[in-house]
Amino acid sequence: MSDSVVVAGAVCDAGRLLAARRSAPPELAGRWELPGGKREPGESGEQALVRELREELGVEAEPLERIPGEWPLKPGLVLRVWTVRLLSGEPSPLEDHDELRWLAPDEADDVDWLDQDRPAVAEAVRRLREASRA
Repeated sequence: MSDSVVVAGAVCDAGRLLAARRSAPPELAGRWELPGGKREPGESGEQALVRELREELGVEAEPLERIPGEWPLKPGLVLRVWTVRLLSGEPSPLEDHDELRWLAPDEADDVDWLDQDRPAVAEAVRRLREASRA
């Protein structure tokens, strides 16, 4: 049996990364993550991410490139992350989050990221720094 997939977006805009603070469940509340959610049957990872970002943040977004790797969340559930470009809308915490914060690369460690998000956050920050030097 294959693992179920949770998708997340490293939403980047103006050289910054979007962080979302969890409001639920209680064991995750107050910690920060890359926004996203569970892939539904029949959806690709990219389709799920577009839907989840619309539902959770009220934005239209375009997944660009998958960050290499996947991270176990619990048995049978893995996290996959894509870099994402905003197409329209201003992100708002509509579901599962109570605060959003745009972080410059040197501010990425200012929030308490969920452990499984840390490798993807580090890669997204590396890419932001690289893009700012280009």
